[in-house]
Amino acid sequence: MYPEIMVIPMREELTRLGIEELRSAADVDRFVQNEPGTTMVVVNSICGCAAGRMRPAVRLALQNAAKPGKIATVFAGQDTEATERARSYFTGYPPSSPSIAILRDGKPVYMMQRHQIETREASAIASDLKAAFDQHCAATTVR
Repeated sequence: MYPEIMVIPMREELTRLGIEELRSAADVDRFVQNEPGTTMVVVNSICGCAAGRMRPAVRLALQNAAKPGKIATVFAGQDTEATERARSYFTGYPPSSPSIAILRDGKPVYMMQRHQIETREASAIASDLKAAFDQHCAATTVR
């Protein structure tokens, strides 16, 4: 684990967008199971190459008209319990960080893993996310 002071800017890059930070397994369960509809869970990480591209891509993608009804983030390598619980909802996908999952009623309908992030520019990642939003999410407001 890295000292918390080192990861604060990486956490804030997502939370400044209004993305809810989940720090425990109970937080994850409450978030995923609370309401029906689409949710997005962003598995953040300290990795400069992949996560450093993923976070700006999420910001760009959230400018899309269609987006998940709720969005949250867990931080791999920092909030271990929350990350493990989030990954338990990503049935059929191996652990990956960073990664982005879209769930409908708690079941995965879209998954973007590290290998789909690390060698691409933020704009290309955002384009894929926007297409996934258009396909899987009704036009809603992020809470």
